Amino acid sequence: MHRASLSASLLAALILSVPARGQTPTSRSAECSSCAEWNAPQRPFRISGNSYWVGTHGLGSVLITSAAGHVLIDGALPESAPAILASIRALGFRVEDVKLILNTHAHFDHAGGIAELQRATGAQVAASPWSAAVLERGTSDPADPQYGVLLPYAPVRDVRTFADGDTLRVGPLALVAHFTGGHTPGGTSWSWRSCDGARCLDLVYADSQTPVSADGFLYSRSATYPTAVADFEHGFATLEALPCDVLLTPHPDASGLWQRVAARDAGAADALVDRGACKAYAASARERLKRRLATETAR
Repeated sequence: MHRASLSASLLAALILSVPARGQTPTSRSAECSSCAEWNAPQRPFRISGNSYWVGTHGLGSVLITSAAGHVLIDGALPESAPAILASIRALGFRVEDVKLILNTHAHFDHAGGIAELQRATGAQVAASPWSAAVLERGTSDPADPQYGVLLPYAPVRDVRTFADGDTLRVGPLALVAHFTGGHTPGGTSWSWRSCDGARCLDLVYADSQTPVSADGFLYSRSATYPTAVADFEHGFATLEALPCDVLLTPHPDASGLWQRVAARDAGAADALVDRGACKAYAASARERLKRRLATETAR
């Protein structure tokens, strides 16, 4: 989104709408004009080593594999779950071997498919404490900057929680949780190492860092989320400090993924590698927040 603050009706229409029970994606196209584009099919592919893109063309879902079980990050839209499962199978992996499902932030376009993915895989779901409560309810609360325009999705069962900096493991896989709030109070980025033979790269799946809100929410003086600006600043500093060879984001366009994939497919073997990408991502987000706060000062 190009504007930091939208009216409740427009934000709901463009971003945060979810089908009522029995409603099809087609029947809600007028409510969520971006959903068809976000849910466009995408052939799964190897990112690096044991890490694969299994999301749609417009929304991220990343599979990290091992002989002892797999980890999946993010579930995209409610209607994206079948495509994610099909992509896992197309890569030659069993969905039943997904042992852990993680989340960046608990909005329907990144968490909407998690309940169905949990049902299909039998995996444990883990999230930050704030996000876990949202996932288990399927509804947000007033601390979310987009509260009031967020619609519900299928609740997730028995969500495990973790602390900032914790390492979550499945067999040899080790993913580190980094609290990078602001976009939501529970936003989490993930880092891990992915090896291809003797070559190992540091991958970061960085959560959204955009100050997008429902109309009327003020990051600079919110009674419901008073730590929003501090959370953003903590997240920016965290992302700037992380070892980061390959940056991925829940909205792939936010990190220029498809341009880098096209360059790799054209023969530039290391096109996905950019060791300055996390720093640039944080710097851009810091500038957007600065502009947003300046507009709030004028109110």
